[in-house]
Amino acid sequence: MAAAQAPAQRTRRTGAQPNRDGAEQAVWTRVAPAPGAPSLDLLTARFDQLRYAPHAHAEFAVGVTTGGLETIRYRGDDHVSGPGSLVVLEPDETHTGGPATATAGFAYRAAYPSPELLGEGVRGRPYFRRPVIEDPALATALDRAHRAATAPTADPLRTESDLLTLFTTLATRHAAPGTARPQCVLPQPDRIADAMRERLAAQLDAPPGLAAIAADLGLSRYQALRAFRASTGMTPYAWLAQYRVSRARALLDRGARPADVAARVGFADQAHLTRWFRRVVGVTPAAYRNSVQDGARRGG
Repeated sequence: MAAAQAPAQRTRRTGAQPNRDGAEQAVWTRVAPAPGAPSLDLLTARFDQLRYAPHAHAEFAVGVTTGGLETIRYRGDDHVSGPGSLVVLEPDETHTGGPATATAGFAYRAAYPSPELLGEGVRGRPYFRRPVIEDPALATALDRAHRAATAPTADPLRTESDLLTLFTTLATRHAAPGTARPQCVLPQPDRIADAMRERLAAQLDAPPGLAAIAADLGLSRYQALRAFRASTGMTPYAWLAQYRVSRARALLDRGARPADVAARVGFADQAHLTRWFRRVVGVTPAAYRNSVQDGARRGG
C-alpha cells in the first residue's frame, strides 16, 4: 500500500479528489486527538488506474485493503494485497503501488504513524519483515477504528485509545522477534483506574484526552490505558460512555426529555445518546422514559 504524498497545507478533513472520470478519490484526515497527543494522518482512497511512482516517506504506512487487489513493489519483490489484508511499510523504504489487474482497481484505509507513535506501547523499535500480513481480526479492528476516527463526530478519547491499542497489538503480534517487547504491567492498576474515572466524571461535558490524564499521573498513554483496561475490562472511552448513560437514566427518571439529556451528559447529540443507551440499557431513551412514567402513573 503506497502512501500518497500529502499536500503541504491540509485542514483536518479534505474533500474527495476525483480524477477526470470521477472513479478515483482520496480523502486525507489529520487527527489531533487532544493537546499533548501526537497528530496522525489518515487516508481513505480508491484508485482504478493510478500507479504510484517509486517513493519513500518518513512514517510507517499501516493500512487495510478494503476492496480489489493492489500490487506493491517493495524491497525488490512484488507483493499483492487483497480485501482484509494488512499492509505495513517501513519508513524510508522505497516502494510503489497500483492495481494488480487491468480491469479492477483497489481501495484501502491507511494510517501514517511516526516510529515513536507506532512503538509507543512497546519497548524497542518495531521492525516488520513482511509488508503484507494476514490477520483478519486486526484488519477489521483497524478498519473500524479508522472509520470512527475520520467520522465528522469522531470522539478524541476513543480515537486516541483505539489507535494506540491497535498499533501496540500490531507491533507485539507481527513485528520481528525481539524488536517490540511488551511493556511491564504496572502495580496497583485499580488505583490508577480510580484516579482516571474520577477525572473523567468531573469533566463530563469536555473530558480530557488520554495524554493529559496520563501526564498528570506520571505515566505514558499506554501505561494509563493498560492499567485502566486491567482494572475495568474496558477502555476509558467505553467507561465514559456507560457513565454518561447512567447519568442520562437518572435525568430521564425525573422526566427530562431525551433531546435535553444528551447535551447535559456530554453526548454529541441525541442520536449518539440513543446508540449508547440501547447498547447499555437495551431500549431507546424515549422508550425508557415512557416506561418509567407509565410505571409511576400505575403506582399512583
